[in-house]
Amino acid sequence: MRAVKSKPLVSREDVKVIEMESRTELLENYERGNRNFSGGNFIGGNFSSFHLKDIDLSKAYLSSANFQRTLLDRANLYRAYLCGADFSYAKLYEANLCEADLTKAKLNGAYLVGATLTGAKLSGASLTGVNLRRADLRGVNLCGANLTEINLRGADLRGANLSWAKLAGARLSGANLEGTSLTGIDLSGAYLNGADLHGVDLDGVDLSQAKLSGANFQGANLSAANLSQTQLRVALLQKANLRAANLEEALLVRSNFCGANLTKANLRNADLSQADLSEANLNLADLQGANLTQVCLHKAYLWKANLDRVNLFRANLREASLRNATLNAIDRLEAIWTGATLPDGRIFA
Repeated sequence: MRAVKSKPLVSREDVKVIEMESRTELLENYERGNRNFSGGNFIGGNFSSFHLKDIDLSKAYLSSANFQRTLLDRANLYRAYLCGADFSYAKLYEANLCEADLTKAKLNGAYLVGATLTGAKLSGASLTGVNLRRADLRGVNLCGANLTEINLRGADLRGANLSWAKLAGARLSGANLEGTSLTGIDLSGAYLNGADLHGVDLDGVDLSQAKLSGANFQGANLSAANLSQTQLRVALLQKANLRAANLEEALLVRSNFCGANLTKANLRNADLSQADLSEANLNLADLQGANLTQVCLHKAYLWKANLDRVNLFRANLREASLRNATLNAIDRLEAIWTGATLPDGRIFA
């Protein structure tokens, strides 16, 4: 007996008709003044370029929907299903996207100033060039998201997951990244002036050519991180772990490295003028050609450090340990060596 194929209850053509009717119904009701469409089914709907300000789409089904260039100021999208939806260049000023599922959604060039995205799922989403200034992104999952050149100035990212995200050229000045997961993140060329990154794990992260002046890295883990050619002026790095970090040609003027671990760090040609490196561990560090003018190395450890051609003009090396360090062709004019242990083991009187 031959099996009889059962016909689908709803054909693809019928689905398109249903979607069209839902879309038309929404727009007609919106024009009549209705703003509540909570829990509605608008999967795959095309709302491109429409004005839907103050609309309530909380818990609505909007997977693969098209919202390109749509005006959604103060829209309520709480817990909405937005997987694969396209919000490219949409305006979402002060929109509520709390706990919304935006997995693999496109938000390229979207305007999200003042938006709330607490607990939203943005894994694999594309947010290139998005404006999220001052946005609330606490606990947001942005794992693997494309955030190239995104604007996150003053944003609250506490507890967010940014693992493996691409943030090259991103603007994060004044952002709060306390407790944020940043494993494998790309922050090359990013703007992080004044950002709060204290205690954050940035092991092996690429921060090359980033702007980090005034940033707080106190107690942060920057082991093996790439900080070459970064601007780290007046930054706070007390007790930070910078073991084997690359700081070649970095601008570190007046930064505080008190008690930091810089073992085996690459500081070639770095500018550390007026920086505080008191009690820092610089054992086996490479400081060849570095500018250490007026630097404070009080009680610092420089065992076997390479100090060839460094500028130590008016540097404070009181009680510093330089046993077996290399000190060829250095400028030590007016440097203070009182109590320092010299490369040959003698104590400077």
